[in-house]
Formats: sequence, structure tokens, C-alpha cells
Amino acid sequence: MSAKALVTGGSGFIGGRLIESLVADGHGVRALARSRSSADSVAALGAEPVRGELGDPGSLRAAATGCDVAFHAAAKVEDFGPWEEFERDNVQGTRNVAEACAAAGVSRLVHVSTEAVLIAGDPLVGVDETAPLRTDSRAPYSRSKALAERALLAASGMDSVIVRPRFVWGAGDLTLLPEMVEMVRSGRFAWIGGGRHLTDTTHVDNVVRGLRLAADRGRSGEAYFVTDGERVVFREFVSDLLRTQGVEPPTRTIPIPVAGVLAAGGELAWRLLPLGGSPPLSRFAFWVSSQECTIDISKARDELGYAPSRTRDEGLAGLREAPA
Repeated sequence: MSAKALVTGGSGFIGGRLIESLVADGHGVRALARSRSSADSVAALGAEPVRGELGDPGSLRAAATGCDVAFHAAAKVEDFGPWEEFERDNVQGTRNVAEACAAAGVSRLVHVSTEAVLIAGDPLVGVDETAPLRTDSRAPYSRSKALAERALLAASGMDSVIVRPRFVWGAGDLTLLPEMVEMVRSGRFAWIGGGRHLTDTTHVDNVVRGLRLAADRGRSGEAYFVTDGERVVFREFVSDLLRTQGVEPPTRTIPIPVAGVLAAGGELAWRLLPLGGSPPLSRFAFWVSSQECTIDISKARDELGYAPSRTRDEGLAGLREAPA
């Protein structure tokens, strides 16, 4: 008999692709939906929508009841904003999901985390799962996701496994790549320090593979990094992404010290003054766009049997062929 799975964040990039994968393999899928449009989106993918939200424990328990495994992909994924919102959605939301799943008898919860739990302003060079969580990070996304991992592991009553992808990309991304394209077209894009640092990336299909392997084979209480398995120069990869959308990457660069001052000053101004939106450059965006981030995925390979299912060339081809 196929297991029944609960997915939070099913109308998002990773959650949606996960639903498609589970449904294709014959699993029953229930998806938390906080709006009518989200409900319609997950239903179109083959999941049973259940109306609810991360701040409503009752709806979470109702959604989890009868499920064997849960995947928590819902999160506030932004590079700047009020800490209260990150704490509510990423920390308390994860705690609520874990407690609801335990109360409903779910046997295993797989949590979608990120390499950002280690980001606090220093390069990450060949890091693995032994690196300490940066709950002291000045980037609210990084800090909240690090605290979310702690909240998950503090919950009791079921197995929990953490999967950490880095730089998720692929066809169906409605956020990161469209934002970069818009920045180039509006003349706001520049390489920080030339953009020649190394980075790891994770195609969305490889994220899904890691999540499903973690559900089947992951050790409870453990975290696993998953990537495309091949490092790349940041500028070269982002340029390839932009070209799949018919956009030629710019050549303009900003020195790293100048960008650092702009990021710190911009965040300060946006916090002190009644300014709308977000600063042109946040600390988090500055860090991830200017510093090496390379990851050792030996643990996932050895313990989960993980290997990328989608090559970078295949993923880029999929982006070029995707409907506009």
C-alpha cells in the first residue's frame, strides 16, 4: 500500500514539484492550502487540498490526520523584512507543524531547510553538516531557518529529518529567476566583486529526490545537504540562467567593500524610516552574491544513497523549453 503524505507549501516551487513526484508514484497526497488560489493550485497537481495555515494548530492537525509522512516546505523565503514575520512563519510555524504531526500520529516529518542556516557573513568553503547553526545571523531568513531546525528537533513523538538544498533552480521558479531577469532589464543588476566565486546549486528535481530519500532512509534528528554535485562559478551559472530567458547578462560590477556599505546602510535606512518594500541590496543578498558557498554532500550520498537525478545541462535545457 502506498503511503499517504502531507505537504505544506504545496503551491510553491519545491512543494509543487514534490506533489507531482509523489502523485506520479501512486501516493495519496494532502496539501495544506491557506487560500482558494493555493487550493486550486495543489488540486491541479493531484493533491487533496485542506484549508489551513501554519498559525492554526487545529487545521494542521486535521490536515495531518491519516497521513504516514509529512513534508514541511512552507516558509517565508525573503532576504529582508520584519523579524516578527520570519519568527511567526519559519520558527513558530515549523513548531506548530511538528506538534500537529506528532499529535496526529504521523510517523516521519521531513523538513525543507537551506544552507542559509550557516550564513552569517563569512564564506562557506566545503562545509558539511557538522558546521554550527548561525542562530546569531543578522539576516532574518538565515536566523529564522536555523531556529526552525532547532524547534523541529525539540519536538517529540515522531521521527524528523532535515534536508538542506542550496540555490534551488529550474523550470517553474516564479521568484528568483524572474527577479534577476527584471533587475537586468531595469538596469539594476551588477556583479559584486566580479561574481567569480564558486557556488553549489540544487535543481528542484534533485531537491525532490533528496526529500524522498530522506523520508525513506534518513536518520531521525539528522540533517542532509543535497546539491547538483558539481561546483560552478557563480557568474557563469547565473549568466546561463539569464540566457535561458533570452536575457544577456550585464558586465557591470560593484566592488565588494562598496556593496557591503550599501547593504548595511540600506537595511538601516529601511528599518529607521517609513520606506516601503525592501532595500536595493540586503545583507543576505550581498553575502550570497559575493561569497563562496561550496558544500560537501558525502553524508547524503553515503546514508541516503543520494545522487543528483538531473544534470545542470538538462536543467538549463528544461528552462529554455519551458513556456514563457
